[in-house]
Formats: sequence, structure tokens, C-alpha cells
Amino acid sequence: MNETNYSAVSEFVFVGLSNSWKIQLLLFLLSSVFYAASLMGNLFIVLTVIYDPHLKTPMYFLLANLSIIDLVFCCTTTPKMISDLFRKHKTISFEGCILQVFFTHAIGGTEMVLLIAMAFDRYVAICKPLHYLTIMSPRKCILFLVTSWIIGFIHSMTQLAFVVDLPFCGPNEVDSFFCDLPRLIKLACTETYTLGVMIVANSGFISVASFLILIISYIFILVTVQKKSPGSITKALSTLSAHVTVVVLFFGPLIFFYIWPFPMSHLDKFLALFDAVVTPFLNPVIYTFRNKDMTAAMRRLCAYFVNYIKNS
Repeated sequence: MNETNYSAVSEFVFVGLSNSWKIQLLLFLLSSVFYAASLMGNLFIVLTVIYDPHLKTPMYFLLANLSIIDLVFCCTTTPKMISDLFRKHKTISFEGCILQVFFTHAIGGTEMVLLIAMAFDRYVAICKPLHYLTIMSPRKCILFLVTSWIIGFIHSMTQLAFVVDLPFCGPNEVDSFFCDLPRLIKLACTETYTLGVMIVANSGFISVASFLILIISYIFILVTVQKKSPGSITKALSTLSAHVTVVVLFFGPLIFFYIWPFPMSHLDKFLALFDAVVTPFLNPVIYTFRNKDMTAAMRRLCAYFVNYIKNS
């Protein structure tokens, strides 16, 4: 990183979500509850998949890794946001801001690829059930996982390459509760219009392309099922509904951030808050309540812990 970044601007100041104490208290309570629920829910999914022998399948391997990604993501910005709610001066160091940008984009890129891998898994399970375990071998699952993390890190490093050498000499006020590139580059002491277009095009294209790939794949699955076995279309719809819901919840705010041509500060903040706090909580809820095997496995794990505590 350029030395001038450290000498000119050593920290950034967040505007935050609201100046009203009543709204801040409400946000504190809701964010704390959702944050704790996200941590416990996703951690419980990971433990259930690890310890339950009935869930040793590719689908649950990918689901557990999605929960790990959600765990990391909700720890990237939410704790800082919650702790800042009642602070008059909401500051973050230059290095901390860069790390937030890095991790949010790395985790976001990783989750996009992992969701595509999960869509492929559902395609194989529904359309080629007899070859499912052969196609979705342990090696291929690990390849999917490694590829998703590599692509996520490459995407994040590409985004950071746009910003780390920008001259920041003031102002240093970020109109949000976390660091993100579109708002951050506006504070640079240079013309950043072209750079902003490149950043929006980069993240926007990846988000829209991934979303379209997922939606097209789900439509292709339904069309294939309709042709091969029309009576199974209801079961396929039930299986895919959870995946489609998660995809819409994940990509909806992202596409709005990077594609919508008319920035609206309050709506942007609301969607960012929803994406950071609520979405990591909804993912485990959607996948567990819509999946009988996962629900049964969680009950077995709870019963095991209860018996262990009683006998210890």
C-alpha cells in the first residue's frame, strides 16, 4: 500500500444508520438477536453435518460450507456495527477499512460460486439420480469448494487493486456502517468516475451473471423433470424452493447496489443491514425447516447433548 494513505488519512468515520436514540436502541436489540441467532444457527448446521452419519452426502457437505461462509460473513461487519450504534464517533482505521472491503468481497464471491455448485448438485440429484454419487464424488465436492474460495479471493484482490493506491487526504466520512468500495472511492482526492464505473461493472456483472446462471439452471431442472416425469414436478419445485429463496435473498441486495442507477442512501443502508444481519440468519432457517432429514438430524444431536449433560 502507498505510504501517503497512512500519512494523509489514518481512519474513516462512519455516518451510521440513524441519529435517533430510539431507532438505535431498536437496531441494537434486533441486530444483536439476529447476529446471535445467525451464529448459533449456522454453527449448529455445521456440527450436525459433521456428527450425524446420515448426512454424509455432497448436498450437506456443500450446505455446511455455506454455513461456514455465512458465519465468517456475519462476523465481518456486524459486530463493529453493533458496537458503534451508541458511539458518538464511529471510526475505523485505514487498515481495518481495507480488511473489511477485502473480506466482504472475498466471502461474497466465494458464496456466489458455492451457490452455483449447490445448483449443480441439485441438477444431478434430480435429473441424474442413478449417477449422483459418481458425479458428485468427494473429490469433485472438494474441487468445488477450493474453486469457490480461489475465485472469491481473486475477485476481492481485483477489487482492492482499484483502491489501495488511491490518495486519501480528506474528507474521511463514509455514509454507511461499514466500508465498501462505491462509497470509499468517493473520498479519494482524485477523479474517480471511471474507476467507479469499473468497480460497479466488475461486481455488477459478476452478480448478475451468477444470478442468471442460477435461475436458468433451476428452470432447466424443472423443464427436464417435466419432460421425463411430469408427476415429479411438484416434488422438484419443493426441493428447489429453498435454494431459489436463498439465491433471491443473497443476490437481490447485491444487484440493487451495483446496478440500480439512482442511489438512495436510506434504502441502500436498509438493504446492506438486511444483507449483513438478516440473510445469514435466514439461510439456516430456510434450509433446515424445508428439509426433513436436517430437522431430524438436529433433533438427534440435541438429544445427544441433553443426554450427555445429564450423564456428566
